Amino acid sequence: MIKLRSKRFSRGNSKLGSGGSNSGGGTVKGRGGGGGEIKWELRPGGMLVQKRENGESEGEELITVRASTVSQWHDITIQATSTFGELKMILSLVTSLEPREQRVLFKGKEREDCEYLHMVGVRDKDKVLLLEDPAIKERKLLGLGLASPNYRTISV
Repeated sequence: MIKLRSKRFSRGNSKLGSGGSNSGGGTVKGRGGGGGEIKWELRPGGMLVQKRENGESEGEELITVRASTVSQWHDITIQATSTFGELKMILSLVTSLEPREQRVLFKGKEREDCEYLHMVGVRDKDKVLLLEDPAIKERKLLGLGLASPNYRTISV
């Protein structure tokens, strides 16, 4: 990590127009009355940012996503920092489709299981489209099923 020197920031704080408070993001240990060290958090996208102290914008807020299928819709409440794979797991409880049978589309694009909802832009009350994977649907219709083939050992 980079260590910041306090002398460099002590001259620039008066130019921020905040009367000497550290609103510029470069807080130094022991300054600003509150004191203490800077707490850092690692966001799901890999970005290292200063941890927020207020309880309103923790990043763990719950959002409601409307998942629409061909014939019905479901309102799902989930954390904004969840992945589409976690959304599929919840949808598998509501629908009869397993997560591997589902295709989730948001803004016209199919989303991968490892993509995060908030990184793609899913907000509260947004809609996603849930479709059954056509290849798996065709296998079901042909009677092949999804079960793995049974292997038998023959001893001679």
